[in-house]
Amino acid sequence: MRTVALRNLAAHKVRLALTLLSVVLGTAFIAGSFVFTDTLQRTFDGIFAGEAAGVDVRLSPEERQSPGIPQDVVDDVAAMDGVRTVAPGIEGSVVLLDPAGKKAVQTGGAPSFGLAYLPPERSVAQPDPFVAGVPPAEPGQVALNTGAAESAGIAVGDRTKVLVPSHPGPIDVTVTGLYAPATDTGGFIGVQFTEAQARELFTDGTHVAYLDIAAEGVPGDTLRDRLSMLYPDYKAQNGDQVRAEMKAEISEALNFLNYFLLAFGAIALIVGTFIIYNTFSMLVAQRLRELALLRAVGAGRGQVGRSVVAEALIVGVIGSLLGLFAGIALAYGLAAVLNAFDLGLPTGTMAVLPRTVLVAFAVGLLVTVVSAYAPARRASRIPPVQAMREEFASAGDSLRGRTIAGAVLAVAGVVLVVLGARNTGGGAAAVVGVGALGLILAVLFAAPALSRPVLAGLGWLIRPFGPIGQMARNNAIRNPRRTAATAFALTLGLMLVTAIGMLGESAKVSISRLVDQGVEADYVLAGPPMMGVPAGASDAVREKVPAAADVVGLRGVALRIGDDDEFGTSPDGPLEQVVNIDILSGTASLGESEILLSEDEAIEHGTGAGEQLVINTLGGAEIPLTVSGVYADSQVLGPLIVPSAVYEKAMPVSMRTEAAVLIRAAPDADLAAMRTDLERATEEFVIVQVQDREQFKGENAKQINNMLAILYGLLALAVVIAVLGIVNTLALSVVERRREIGMLRAVGTQRSQVRRTIYLESMLIAVFGALVGAVLGLGLGVGFLRTLRDLGLDQIAVPWDQLVYMLIGSAVVGVLAALWPAVRAARTPPLAAIADI
Repeated sequence: MRTVALRNLAAHKVRLALTLLSVVLGTAFIAGSFVFTDTLQRTFDGIFAGEAAGVDVRLSPEERQSPGIPQDVVDDVAAMDGVRTVAPGIEGSVVLLDPAGKKAVQTGGAPSFGLAYLPPERSVAQPDPFVAGVPPAEPGQVALNTGAAESAGIAVGDRTKVLVPSHPGPIDVTVTGLYAPATDTGGFIGVQFTEAQARELFTDGTHVAYLDIAAEGVPGDTLRDRLSMLYPDYKAQNGDQVRAEMKAEISEALNFLNYFLLAFGAIALIVGTFIIYNTFSMLVAQRLRELALLRAVGAGRGQVGRSVVAEALIVGVIGSLLGLFAGIALAYGLAAVLNAFDLGLPTGTMAVLPRTVLVAFAVGLLVTVVSAYAPARRASRIPPVQAMREEFASAGDSLRGRTIAGAVLAVAGVVLVVLGARNTGGGAAAVVGVGALGLILAVLFAAPALSRPVLAGLGWLIRPFGPIGQMARNNAIRNPRRTAATAFALTLGLMLVTAIGMLGESAKVSISRLVDQGVEADYVLAGPPMMGVPAGASDAVREKVPAAADVVGLRGVALRIGDDDEFGTSPDGPLEQVVNIDILSGTASLGESEILLSEDEAIEHGTGAGEQLVINTLGGAEIPLTVSGVYADSQVLGPLIVPSAVYEKAMPVSMRTEAAVLIRAAPDADLAAMRTDLERATEEFVIVQVQDREQFKGENAKQINNMLAILYGLLALAVVIAVLGIVNTLALSVVERRREIGMLRAVGTQRSQVRRTIYLESMLIAVFGALVGAVLGLGLGVGFLRTLRDLGLDQIAVPWDQLVYMLIGSAVVGVLAALWPAVRAARTPPLAAIADI
């Protein structure tokens, strides 16, 4: 039987290749996900191995948005017994400009920091070595890491500019030296200033971000414990703990990426699983006579079943091995693409861990063997004499049981989706997710019964083709199990495409509506998402653009009310002139000791207009405020609005930036001329963009499209596998119908007519799968979007044009998938096929 299994595989090389391909694509995504994230993790581990070098204790605030460590604590720690050196951490975000001062040096997602240079006698460890020039010695001098200098095209002695979010304008600097960090990859920019200038730029003058401490005469952990007792409001960690915390944060971020990639790998595997299952089901159906003959000459049931499983095992081993290598290549390709887009990821040698190899083989083998087990078991139970009859091959089991099961699952799935959609949050989304799984299983079970009426209805698409079209429709309907299994792969892929398309379209419509109804400004100043607008840009507009009647910067502020952390807004001008704020009670006035609350926030904390409310900064300072008014919930403004005085107490200098600046023109202003004036006024702030309302909406839509492009790119893998599944199924179908096709050729059917029949059959199957996927995706899209309405996605929009293109594309895909099987069918020799037994 082993010989039979091996010879059977060798005799059908094309069929073997198609089956292998579905296993390879599924396992490659899983293996590639692990290799990519393991490589990033190893590289980050190498980077952090040098972090906090020489640090015996780091004293830092519990919250990053705290003002930091007060200077008196710095002085007290420096005077303690057992302390050799105290190195203050002084740093903040910066934007480095090119030597011409006209373009920002792009870092992708890598950090771009300004920090204080500390000489060796003030450092806890040996500073990064200088490879050219000297460290900064006076204000206006800086040193750059070698990677940043290379990216910017800057050499020692060059002059350039640096933007600091909280600084009123660009800072002219001269590069005096280049230093080489232990790890300098991924677009990182480190601009070293003198300590005095760094304090001026990144602190309030009385705090530093953290303290790095070197012990002398006492163990580092002893000093750590002593500092922890003396300063219980701060974190006291040794160097290993600092590195472990940094690595944990990176690991958490990478885990999200890994789960994201693995989710799409799982989708690809699910699609591949049904293709493999469909393939083996067809193979067994086509070989019933062969297997029955084996039974008749003495092969046992177990031997017949094991021979089929053995074939699957061989396919699984080879497919998993190829998938592993393909996954490594995929990881290389993904890293190359991300680096090409300059996303700031560090680079390193690819990490292929034993776990990756084991998972790839386990998944590939399990999927393939499980997919083949049911057909093998069914084949082993067929009585030999019955299976050798001609009419047995075309007989099918009743669909009644699985159709009933599908109907029950459909009802349960719809109920869960409706229940989940009535609420918001993660729990509601999970309920919708369970309902989605029920609906997917419902389609899986009920699709064969569903295919007959749907395909009969789709027959009008091919009515112009006459008898050839009728024959194609009958071929698609004749074996509903095969048709449904073939279409299911495409159904699953296009269901996700539809749901994601709805998410993107709804997000764009919601943002557009939000801007139209919530923003009264004529122009918006916007900056990079992680940087915002430098503070000096709004001042420049106020000074240089007389047509700007109101200029209001919106700044994000983190506060704590009771046990809840809230992120609200702090305007630096008359908010009601540029934003539509609907006051429900009280007034929109905002004195230095007042606060505005959204309706939900006021209800949650049981307060209202005129009442007192105590808030806390994340640094622990209490600020008593009076609620001056309550406004209707607004995604633009957030849950609370506080004055500049509170903002300055709550946010450290290094984190102060404006998310956007809203500008309202004077009544008689020429908007076109005003735009020119705005661009001139903000020209020196290179990263600032001047946008009108439509451009502002378009930029947000562009960001959504960019995000969706990545999702669509990953989903394309599932669609590719689905197309290969259609090719696979049609190719096997041609083999199964060899005698039928030969008979048609013998009675006068032309080769072109045979090809056309296969084309049309494939098109119907593809359109059926796409149609079911689109309907399912629309329902699930509505359900999931309803759970996100408290996040601002309160509009549900359907990308109808995308759905139409998708259905048309599915028809085209069906025809393309049928090209090779159709040519193969048309070349069937009539007499040889009729004589084939």
